[in-house]
Amino acid sequence: MLHLRPRTEKKTAESCAGHGIAHYLPLRSETKIYQRRKVTVHKPVFPGYLFVDFDRETRVTLLRTNYVVRILTPPDEAELLRELDQIRKALDVDPTLGACAALERGRRVRITGGPFMGVEGVVDAVRGVSRVMLNVDLIGRAVAVEVAREFLEATD
Repeated sequence: MLHLRPRTEKKTAESCAGHGIAHYLPLRSETKIYQRRKVTVHKPVFPGYLFVDFDRETRVTLLRTNYVVRILTPPDEAELLRELDQIRKALDVDPTLGACAALERGRRVRITGGPFMGVEGVVDAVRGVSRVMLNVDLIGRAVAVEVAREFLEATD
């Protein structure tokens, strides 16, 4: 995983694609109105981060872009891949989801119905609405999904 200079996520992803390096940049859609025109832009869900699978040779290629601030190594790569898969599933359903602070405590649940069926996360109740937080523990950020309580099942 790479921590990047501000506003260089897409440039680095293009560089990775050009060199054949496997990468994942979760993007969210945002529609803005400029002079009576609707414009949809795609912004990174986690600004400043790009998830990359690389080895020693491709590491040098990434560092040559001058966009990389530091390389973060996950303590459990399989867990990070599982977390990113949950976020990918949620963004496929609703591309306007944004990031928020990760929820430290809570009950792990699986969504059993509705458009987010099969997604797992940590439940957080806010004013009668259940939010399921899809955490990325390595960077302390999450994506929040609102779900009806009847579609939640504990995974303990």
